[in-house]
Amino acid sequence: MATILDQILTDTRERVAQAKRRVPVDDLEARPAFHAPTLSLATALRRAGGPAIIAECKQASPSEGVIRAEYAPTEIAIAYKNNAAAALSVLTEPDHFQGSLDDLATVRATVDLPILRKDFIVDEYQLFEARAYGADAVLLIAAALDPAQLRDLHDAATDLGLSVLVEVHDETEVDTLDLDPIGLLGVNHRDLKTFEIDLSKSARIFARLPERIVRVAESGLHTADDLARLTDHGAEAFLIGTAFMRATDPGRALAALRRETAVALAEQQRLRLAS
Repeated sequence: MATILDQILTDTRERVAQAKRRVPVDDLEARPAFHAPTLSLATALRRAGGPAIIAECKQASPSEGVIRAEYAPTEIAIAYKNNAAAALSVLTEPDHFQGSLDDLATVRATVDLPILRKDFIVDEYQLFEARAYGADAVLLIAAALDPAQLRDLHDAATDLGLSVLVEVHDETEVDTLDLDPIGLLGVNHRDLKTFEIDLSKSARIFARLPERIVRVAESGLHTADDLARLTDHGAEAFLIGTAFMRATDPGRALAALRRETAVALAEQQRLRLAS
């Protein structure tokens, strides 16, 4: 039985084929953003003061439906920057997440933080799109690619100056990876078939990674306790979207979560020293 991921990938391949016919790579390379310097996602996350949060701009998702009816990515991006986001993630998948490359371009023109293009990358052409519309980084999903494809796309992205966040959902996917070139690895807590959340995945997977890899926790993160607990299990950064998109003021929600997480981490440290 086909999963939602299968459908998304089918739609993506069809959309990429159409885009290739409509906009050749030469046209993408002619865009000014294609030649602009990129910002290192790993550096931004490891230098962040306090909890390193990749704050996400997204309007909808298959699991949640429409999350934010009044969606203004430029305003959201400014609010995130003003409240100490370490980096931004912008959904560009149109059919299931209601995102677009134009959203990416407008956010790029607004802020100077590293920006992750959040999409289902299956073709090198999408890397050229990401570069042309101002992304600093792309997401490569292990469940969407075979190991050879992932390795080739990782190499191609790096050659274009893009950071790469590799996403896994379980230990089996980690076993398929060549970890040598990987600098950022994210654990998505959501089951792609059932959409259920399991925050314990991070602890199991992060424990298997070499120290040089930046560990990013993704999906199902809502509270300071979530972030503090995952930090204790090795998480260095957090990709958060829905919790902020459901808030009346995403920037204030980000600021509150960072503040409360700092308090929770301090309390964890106090209890550890007292024991």
